[in-house]
Amino acid sequence: MNAVIVGILLPLAGTMLGSAFVFFMKKEIPDRLQKALLGFASGVMVAACFWSLLIPSIEMAAKNVLPAAIGFLAGIAFLLLIDELTPHLHLGAQKAEGPRSRLSRTAMLALAVTIHNLPEGMAVGVVFAGEAQGLTLSAALAVAIGIAIQNIPEGAIISMPMHAEGNSRWRSFLLGSLSGVVEPLGSVAILLLASVLGTALPYLLAFAAGAMMYVVVEELIPETAQGRHTNLSTIGFAIGFVLMMAMDVLLG
Repeated sequence: MNAVIVGILLPLAGTMLGSAFVFFMKKEIPDRLQKALLGFASGVMVAACFWSLLIPSIEMAAKNVLPAAIGFLAGIAFLLLIDELTPHLHLGAQKAEGPRSRLSRTAMLALAVTIHNLPEGMAVGVVFAGEAQGLTLSAALAVAIGIAIQNIPEGAIISMPMHAEGNSRWRSFLLGSLSGVVEPLGSVAILLLASVLGTALPYLLAFAAGAMMYVVVEELIPETAQGRHTNLSTIGFAIGFVLMMAMDVLLG
């Protein structure tokens, strides 16, 4: 139980650590570094989708691909619905997405990151739920550690622009950190759901994979492909993918 609690809180700790960079950096993150970090986050998430979620989903269903396909598409649809119903503003964008709202730019930036973090929390929760059905504790911890690592640069990418928007360093840190609170909440929700619907675990694993892949395709990859230094995003993606893949295989 202690390992599960630690695993659930690790991604939030990564976000908080990254958000704390706002106290030590005077300016926004350089574009080159931001592109590399976004690519790294994309690589970690894509590798986790395959090695930690989709492959275990198919194996748990006795090589039946149907639960993985249904769960994956449901995860995509779920995030698409949240994206459409929630007013939010992506980093670097001037126009908000979702329904019209009187929320401040800061609040909509925070909501965009919260949407992003939700599937990561779900992924951590579902791999720990899978421990009772064949997934090892070390494999679950590998997912939590991998997401926590990629949350460190993401936390900085969140808090620094918020400070540039005119918020104080403490407010930027708190908003950046609060955006990560949804991760343990998502983990606990999936754990509770899995305890009730144990036979649905292959679907839940793929559901989390679909939700994470939506974030990568809808948000991260477009951001890394804009402007200059896109080659750094590709390098960051490769490093993040290989790191997450190695962690999952070696600790699985």
